[in-house]
Amino acid sequence: MNLRTVVDGASTDILSVANLPVLWVCALGVFAVIVVQTVVYVRAARVAAPAAGVSPAELRTSFRAGAVSAIGPSLAVALVAVALLTVFGAPAVLVRIGLIGSVSFETGAASIAAGTMGADLGGPTYTQSVFAVAFMAMSLGGAMWMLATLVLTPLLKRGDVSLRRVNPAVMTVVPGAALLGAFFALGLGELPKSGHHVIAFLASAAVMAVCLGTARALRAQWIREWALGIAILTALVVTYAGVGAGILPTA
Repeated sequence: MNLRTVVDGASTDILSVANLPVLWVCALGVFAVIVVQTVVYVRAARVAAPAAGVSPAELRTSFRAGAVSAIGPSLAVALVAVALLTVFGAPAVLVRIGLIGSVSFETGAASIAAGTMGADLGGPTYTQSVFAVAFMAMSLGGAMWMLATLVLTPLLKRGDVSLRRVNPAVMTVVPGAALLGAFFALGLGELPKSGHHVIAFLASAAVMAVCLGTARALRAQWIREWALGIAILTALVVTYAGVGAGILPTA
């Protein structure tokens, strides 16, 4: 492929540059790195499990719970990714949204970058030059996430060790409180957007409570493992049914 005939900063033919072979090679490279990391972490978990008092059965359960819990969020990301293929192209969507980044962060960064050039994402002013700037903004933002993780993780680890010396019980509470705070912040941040978000939030919360209560009453661990996926899918179905039945507005 002759890049000179494809690349034209003023052209609105975004997909001709968004699907260049070099971008596909980069995307496949990221996939390869993630696969290698997964294998390394799984092996490390199996090696460290006996010292932590985790049985092979418990380890398999944790792996299965993680895989099941990822189904719901993955479906949501996949639906958004399909809608963004015409804006960013397959390689960029796979890497920046499908694997590494957050949909809201990536699209927000791209929108701001495009706005600095007086263009709108997917609009008539969305040229190859604007795409390049937006893609660079998304990539730089993701790179800063990774650098921040590399820098802050050792510092947080030192804080963890110090807190355990002062009061070991604190670190049994902090992780749970952090997770609750993070999920509540994400959930509550969606509520003002529309009535659809409120219904989805309430439905998923109710289903999660029912699943956890049922799992505890029946002592069925598998229900707890599937709870997050069930809650997300149920919320999607309830919201879609509400729109279809005319109970909720279409927009």
